[in-house]
Amino acid sequence: MTAIPSLFVSHGAPDLILGGSPARRFLEDLGRGLARPRAVVVASAHWASGRPLVGGADRPATLHDLCAGAQGTCRMQYPAPGDRALAARVAGLLQAAGIPASIDPERGLDHGAWVPLRLMFPGADIPVVPLSIQPGQGPLHHLAMGRALAPLAADGVLVLGSGGVTSNIHASHGRAEDAPVPAWVTQFQDWLAARLLDIRLLDGDLLALTAGLERAPARRENHPTPEHLLPLFVALGAAGDGVAVERLHASVTHGALAMDAYAFAPAARSRPQRAASLEAVS
Repeated sequence: MTAIPSLFVSHGAPDLILGGSPARRFLEDLGRGLARPRAVVVASAHWASGRPLVGGADRPATLHDLCAGAQGTCRMQYPAPGDRALAARVAGLLQAAGIPASIDPERGLDHGAWVPLRLMFPGADIPVVPLSIQPGQGPLHHLAMGRALAPLAADGVLVLGSGGVTSNIHASHGRAEDAPVPAWVTQFQDWLAARLLDIRLLDGDLLALTAGLERAPARRENHPTPEHLLPLFVALGAAGDGVAVERLHASVTHGALAMDAYAFAPAARSRPQRAASLEAVS
């Protein structure tokens, strides 16, 4: 089976699935253009724990953790199956890398997981295994988590990070989907893109990237808390050492939520073909 790249997508507000934004259309096109994965391991910004937990439910419930502003999503379901054997393997790979991890046999799929997956794979027929993040630990910890999961790609398992390139929910609250975008959002969005695209992300580059985050323009305005950026590092690490980075999409919704998406693949491997209609930046 051909290995597939790991992905980071921005899931934005829960009403992403109801609107007609460029980000919604991108995710729908992305799912149609990707090679079909055997299963998905998704690290969502909305499952936080002190140490890594892996969802081992046979049928993960659809969690409606944030739907007050988008009542239509409260009735939606995403009945994808789980995969207990894959969950055990994920926990084992993390443990073998010296990262304590355990199984949560009842964890469902929060909106950071099921909303983008429902757009990408609406049939809900691909097994999904959720993975928690640790907001108390930094990007390097999440990079190590991703690297531990790198062997999954050869088995056709998609490692998906779901968060947000920017995520100031207070600044976006109540603003229209196509609201004007302030400079402090695009400054951080462009800063991150430049650093991801201009380096191969070997160890020295990664240290520079993670150290530079604290000095990035408008970092605190865009990320008052860190959790929405951490899944990016899980996905990045899952590509292994020496990474080719592709920016798949860039847009902003509700004035403050940058919806960029990235693909990460080992630099020595050719990128898999995607649908001809899928542009590098939609």
